[in-house]
Amino acid sequence: MPPEKPHWAHLFGEVVTTGLCTGCSACVVACPYDVLGYDAGAAYKPFHVEATGGIDGCTHGEKGCTLCTRACPRFRNWETEIDQHLFGRTRTDDEVGGISCDTVLARATDPELHEAGQDGGLVSAILVWALEHDVIDAALVSGLEGDGSGWKAVPTVVRDRSGVLRTAGSRYTYSANPLAYAEAIEGGAERIALVGMGCQASAPPVMAARRAGKVARRFVLSVGLMCSKTFDDSIFDELFDARYGLHRQDIEKMNIKGVFQIWMRNGDYHEIPLKEAHGWTREGCMACPDFSAEHADISTGGIGAFNDWTLTVLRTERGRELFAAMVDGGALETRPGDDDPGAIALMRRLSRVSRKRWPATAVPMPGRLPAAQPA
Repeated sequence: MPPEKPHWAHLFGEVVTTGLCTGCSACVVACPYDVLGYDAGAAYKPFHVEATGGIDGCTHGEKGCTLCTRACPRFRNWETEIDQHLFGRTRTDDEVGGISCDTVLARATDPELHEAGQDGGLVSAILVWALEHDVIDAALVSGLEGDGSGWKAVPTVVRDRSGVLRTAGSRYTYSANPLAYAEAIEGGAERIALVGMGCQASAPPVMAARRAGKVARRFVLSVGLMCSKTFDDSIFDELFDARYGLHRQDIEKMNIKGVFQIWMRNGDYHEIPLKEAHGWTREGCMACPDFSAEHADISTGGIGAFNDWTLTVLRTERGRELFAAMVDGGALETRPGDDDPGAIALMRRLSRVSRKRWPATAVPMPGRLPAAQPA
């Protein structure tokens, strides 16, 4: 029999409808025929236009196109394939948060980037350095729709320092950042960085591992954001506003440090218990096993004892070389990760918790923790 050529019908049946789909949008970006769309409303999922095969079929796939499945970081044996591609081996059971070279604490030395960014401005500093030192032409990040007062997170392209500063800071509702790829290409970008949660950070390397063409080759840097979950956009109106009277247009900044921290434009500060937000957890996060952005070149997390330092995991040689150049160039200040052992312990604990989400009915992953094992 000829080898199977899995396409949209397989992706739809095995990922989109089973709870494994994170809504990362990589399949939409990789589709060469523009027959995949994306529901950025409550669903955060890809869909297939009915004219070319219906919602669960694809006439192009039946003719041999497999790019959507090659781009999906949750399709079949994705974790082992990416580990082998990036590191030449699969992880050990002890590497619960993924394979890495080093773990440090880091922050931007540039006062403007430090102030505008989250937890010391590391990610902002990485993007500005990469743009200004001819490493990348553009970066795909999340921005805020319109003037930002609505706090609607949307995929955004940044091409310079001002763009990085404009989009700095964290959003906790979902933005499928890879969707900004088309805009970046239209603007002439050939070397692209992607900033996103683990589900998104796994997309470029799985495309490369499965040889997904030009799209894979154009992603030259991925910066991962450690993430336990994101929330539906309705959390603003149904929780923050309805229960606490915090109008989204009056919110200045948000963070999560064991609680939802919310700063208002008038200077007020509020804390909301995370347990109150659980009901707005996005469906695509329910089965995601990746807390620590395990396949990014550099993984970053605002966890631990120091609010203005970022826990930084250097994973690939590309990520380590870029980071070292930034330190040598004076763009970053660092300290050993062991200065905050609690942050490293928390990363491992949250990674264990996330890995338990992966369904037993799905393709097994290396070192998957038994459901009865304590976190």
